[in-house]
Amino acid sequence: MVVTLPKLTVWRCFWRSLFLQAGFSTEGMQSLGLAYALSPALLALYPDPERRQAAFKRHLTPFNTHPYVAAGIVGGILFHEQRVAAGAQPAESVERFKATLMGPLAALGDSFFWLSLRPAVGALSVVLVPLWGVWAVAFYVAAYNLVHLTARGWLFRAGLSMGDALVGQLKGWRLPVWGNRLRVVSAGAAGGLAAWLAVKFGVHARGWLEPLLDVIALAFGVLAVFLLSRRVSRYLLLYLAAFVVLALAVTGVV
Repeated sequence: MVVTLPKLTVWRCFWRSLFLQAGFSTEGMQSLGLAYALSPALLALYPDPERRQAAFKRHLTPFNTHPYVAAGIVGGILFHEQRVAAGAQPAESVERFKATLMGPLAALGDSFFWLSLRPAVGALSVVLVPLWGVWAVAFYVAAYNLVHLTARGWLFRAGLSMGDALVGQLKGWRLPVWGNRLRVVSAGAAGGLAAWLAVKFGVHARGWLEPLLDVIALAFGVLAVFLLSRRVSRYLLLYLAAFVVLALAVTGVV
């Protein structure tokens, strides 16, 4: 029979997993933070001092993965530890689970959160500065934290309820595909902002035409995002931008 952890203990483990990096060391990397996150559960599952000591020892071995997706591993460890405590699984099942997932999930988390989500939200926030001013910073903090905290919570619950089946659920998320889309948004937002700044501060239009050029610049940024999402060549976008600027110059607009 599987030993079931109290809900309060489970949520204490999730809360502590947010501080996984706090005890980082060159020897064990995130192992101390992992043991800290699991501590409430291990104390509840293993009243026997010898079994408890053995449980802590197996989680103080070197451990390192992306801190956000680590929530899924923490949940999965609890899934297995409940069965190990009941004698339904050997202790090696927990160690295999950690060793199998921490490398692939580290690469997945780095690619999506560090290299896709963070630059995309940052680029969108910068684009909003001319409209919102300092509130664009609040948008960045709110949007980024909403995504990664929601992902952490979902991963933790999935690991806790599914164990090894967490891998199949992650495939359904298609994070590499979403990462590519976010990088397109990032490039488009940066290009739109550059066009807007060039028109605003580098080009002097005649009278009422200046607001029109602002609209054209922002529209070009939106068009760039759409075309990049359709895998249109970046060089084609450069040629299109050059053609627009040339047309405006020939007609005497700027």
